[in-house]
Amino acid sequence: MSRADFLKANLRLILAWPLLGLVLCAVLWTATLLQLEAEKKVAQQQALDSVSSLSKAYGQYLLRTLEQMDQLTLQLKYEWENSRGQLRLDQLKTQGMYALPQFAIVAILDRKGHPVTATAPLQRLRVNERSDFLLRHWRSNSSALRIALGRASAAAPSAPGAGESLVHFTRRLEDEDGNFDGVLLISIHSSYFSEFYNSVNFGKFGMSAMVGEEGELFSTRLGSRVLPTQSGQGTPFLDTSFLETESGALHSGGRIAFSDKQNRYVGWQALKAYPFTAVVGLSDGEMLHPYEETRTIYLGIALAVTVLLLAFAAVATVLSLRLAWRHHQSEGVRNAYRMATEGTSDGFYIIAALRGTDGSILDFEIVDCNEPGAGYFGVRREQLLGMRLQSRAHEPYFRDLIHNYRAAMQSGFSEEEIELPEGNPFKLRWIRRRLVRSGDRLAVTLQDISTAKEHERDLRRLANEDGLTGLPNRYWLQQFLPGALGRAAIARHMLALLFIDLDGFKDINDTQGHAEGDKVLRAASLRLKAVLRPGDHVVRLGGDEFVVVLDPVEDDSRAEQVAQRIAIAFDEPFYLGSERHKMGASIGISLYPRDGAETEVLLKNADIAMYAVKVAGKGHHRFFQPELFETIRNRRELEQSLVAALEQDQFLVVYQPRVDAMSGQLCSMEALVRWQHPQHGMVPPLEFIPVAESSGLISQLGEVVIEKVCLQMARWQSSGLELVPVSINVSARQFGRGDVHQVLASALTRHRIDARLIEVEITESAMMDEQNRAVEQLSAIRALGVRLLVDDFGTGYSSLSQLQKFAMDGLKIDRAFTMELGRSEQGEVFVRAILSMAHALGMSVVAEGVETREQLDILRALQCNEVQGYFISRPVPAEQMLSLMHQRFLIPLPAPALAR
Repeated sequence: MSRADFLKANLRLILAWPLLGLVLCAVLWTATLLQLEAEKKVAQQQALDSVSSLSKAYGQYLLRTLEQMDQLTLQLKYEWENSRGQLRLDQLKTQGMYALPQFAIVAILDRKGHPVTATAPLQRLRVNERSDFLLRHWRSNSSALRIALGRASAAAPSAPGAGESLVHFTRRLEDEDGNFDGVLLISIHSSYFSEFYNSVNFGKFGMSAMVGEEGELFSTRLGSRVLPTQSGQGTPFLDTSFLETESGALHSGGRIAFSDKQNRYVGWQALKAYPFTAVVGLSDGEMLHPYEETRTIYLGIALAVTVLLLAFAAVATVLSLRLAWRHHQSEGVRNAYRMATEGTSDGFYIIAALRGTDGSILDFEIVDCNEPGAGYFGVRREQLLGMRLQSRAHEPYFRDLIHNYRAAMQSGFSEEEIELPEGNPFKLRWIRRRLVRSGDRLAVTLQDISTAKEHERDLRRLANEDGLTGLPNRYWLQQFLPGALGRAAIARHMLALLFIDLDGFKDINDTQGHAEGDKVLRAASLRLKAVLRPGDHVVRLGGDEFVVVLDPVEDDSRAEQVAQRIAIAFDEPFYLGSERHKMGASIGISLYPRDGAETEVLLKNADIAMYAVKVAGKGHHRFFQPELFETIRNRRELEQSLVAALEQDQFLVVYQPRVDAMSGQLCSMEALVRWQHPQHGMVPPLEFIPVAESSGLISQLGEVVIEKVCLQMARWQSSGLELVPVSINVSARQFGRGDVHQVLASALTRHRIDARLIEVEITESAMMDEQNRAVEQLSAIRALGVRLLVDDFGTGYSSLSQLQKFAMDGLKIDRAFTMELGRSEQGEVFVRAILSMAHALGMSVVAEGVETREQLDILRALQCNEVQGYFISRPVPAEQMLSLMHQRFLIPLPAPALAR
């Protein structure tokens, strides 16, 4: 056959290959374009799923953060109101609280907006913002948390954080009557709410924002920059209409304009309990980058195959080479995909469904995975490929896995977080598993979320646990009690609350330091737990206050038995190093349902009962009684009136002269404080002095008395009058603070008074507490030149050796002994013994309470140095005392026949 015949004979075959090549090229390009379109839709859907998941995660992060701030402000409000205005935030900051960098300002503002206490100067806060806080909380009776956006004032540019955006958390403060009493403020740097960005890969052009219900931006992050939150300054998106729904995800596609001209996939999630929406945006260029790479590869493959088909369409061997090349290119794509996934810690698997002749799924086979995915099973990738799940169906995990894979083949999608049982093949605790069906295969993603779940559990534990003692805290109690009361109501049994306050803890904290005080609190918590049943609970409210929940109790006796056991446990001293410290426990008890059916009512009534124990002398227990409320209310009203009296200068000082017993000449006087109440007139000292002692106001009152006495002496001195010494009473609590010598020195210097004209009267009990410290304080007072007297001698605990140790200048015989003079021989014996002892120690003696001539004559006969009492003069104001100072001799000279 000639060459022409051969060509003619094979013309159809020659034409067939090019036609076949063209047909194959058309099919190839159609399939490629359809596949790319499908891949694009999958990539876009994955991008929407990613931003949706990220927005939910960011929303959870914001929700946890806001709940922590809610709890923190609630706890601070309670501690402030419970401390009766004594809490000092600057001291708490130096102790480590509110010292984290996100806290810009923590402050308590009074009802006029003036700072009472704060961790930072309020110049960093704009004045109109403070006014806005006050106005909003004054108008509203709600004590709910309010959140507002602001900016730190530029008035103090050198201050840390000056000029940065702030988010203000405020709560209304109320007095005992529920009236507006100021505002609690915690200001947080807005950048703190975007720190979630650092824990997740948002990409180079990612965006996150915390958006308020009015569209205002509370925190914004765009790429690596934290943007200002002020309107119009760097706003990442200009249209917030998409936030009208609670959650969702979309592609901006020109509907949302971004300041950096980037198109993004945007997801948002509204917070359930707060008026905010978490917004997350991921650059579409970054999200679709893997798709674009795949598209480039696919188009390159299609072009190459087309060239091969057109060039070698007539050659069957070329067709084989083309098929081999396509297989090679396809394997290259798969390897590139696997290499990309190897850079993550997530496990990726391709699972093929194996079907029977009837179409039902018989088994599943692992046809592809990455190395991290194989690592979860503890094997290499090559060992895992080809594994069929039925081969391990005897293991519980794989039985459940087969069931889940079957369900995912039906639904097309599944995503869940799973807590794995012990002995699972992954050796993990928590995983997130995502299943996506593609044809007859499942794309499986496994992510280890054990660390995140552990962190979540730690946050939950921290929210409910006291960090010092490990006991449940106030927040836990507020969550637990309503449920416990509900169960008690259903079961018709009683429940008891024991409100416990440690007696003497403040002294340990003040003298030994907070570190030692913390040791005592930890030891106290162990003692409390040791006396309870396993089902009972011990809660630390804060400071040295604890609550014991007894659930159930049969009657009052059960609660009383526990209170007695607690008292016995606290009778044992606490050891701090080599020192023993004695403490007690004051316990107030309220019972459900007798004393209340709500958490706050029961706690308040137990607190009232505890307070009644404190007032009655501490160290025992008491059940709540309705009449206690009125008593405590009156006492607290008196405390509040005392505070107002100190602020409004309602106290005045009167003077009672002391005279020489033999000559009758004025030689000294005692300064006594009186309260001139604007409505109730003169309040007796026996009514307000004990309240001032128990409330801690006695120290401030003592400083007022010292100041008024020195001021009055300065006036007398300026008039040219010859002065006599004035004695001032110092309470045990004031003396225990250890700063009496500083207060005296300051007043004497300010008013230019000779220290020899001042005497300090201290009770025996004040000196007996921690004697080494008492000696140091007495020495410091004496070093000023001030004389020291033992007041009410004979009623305390002094002994001869103690008087020698303290080296007092004189003592005052208590009026109880003076009143016995002339009534019984024993009374005269006691006074003679006191005089003999004092004179032997070189101390002068003043007899208090001299009311009759007979008492005076006996004291003269016993050689008493000075006398004081109504027989000489009642306490008188400074104007009347002036005339007595001019008179000088206030009693007649002794008759010669009186000596005995």
